[in-house]
Amino acid sequence: MKPKREVQSSVKDESLISKRRNQMIQGAVALFKQKGFHRTTTREIAKEAGFSIGTLYEYIRTKEDVLYLVCDSIYEKVQERLTALPTQAGTLDGLKTAIRHYYLLIDEMQDEFMVMYQESKSLPKDALQYVLKKELEMVAIFEDILHACRKSGEIQLSQDAVKLAAHHIVVQGQMWSFRRWGLHRDLTIEQFIDQQTTFFLQGIQGNGGTA
Repeated sequence: MKPKREVQSSVKDESLISKRRNQMIQGAVALFKQKGFHRTTTREIAKEAGFSIGTLYEYIRTKEDVLYLVCDSIYEKVQERLTALPTQAGTLDGLKTAIRHYYLLIDEMQDEFMVMYQESKSLPKDALQYVLKKELEMVAIFEDILHACRKSGEIQLSQDAVKLAAHHIVVQGQMWSFRRWGLHRDLTIEQFIDQQTTFFLQGIQGNGGTA
């Protein structure tokens, strides 16, 4: 796992750093969604977060740091949510549970996912590389689940197809965020989860994915 990219802070209290940065993330997401990254100023982020511009610069150095924190918070929550699931390795129930929890997290963090995909191109090169690496680690969680299901005989999916299938799960879930303008008119999140899971399982159990 790639080491976490350090965001410098002049404050030493880790609990206070976490609290203030969470406030920044919430404020920044609202502004980035409304105005875009480039049109948003750090002064506006500070105001939206509820503190002064001087306080903001005690916890970050640049506006790009805030965008990085938004992206990193998504991957941390995905990791926490999926690694905390009950062990059902190698079963379809375990796969369905993992998909459901991931998609519910996307529903909870719709704005964060939207901002990440719209604005991550504005990150400096080292931060962008870290974010892309974390994206692949998220895909790898589902790769491991699918490999376990394949090994147990629960799914008939070729070894070579597992990686693509894992990407499919991740991207189809994120569609709930960036296609919500259309999807939310017709589907609840539970209906979306049920239909996407059904489509996915039907797809990987077809002859095209067998070994």
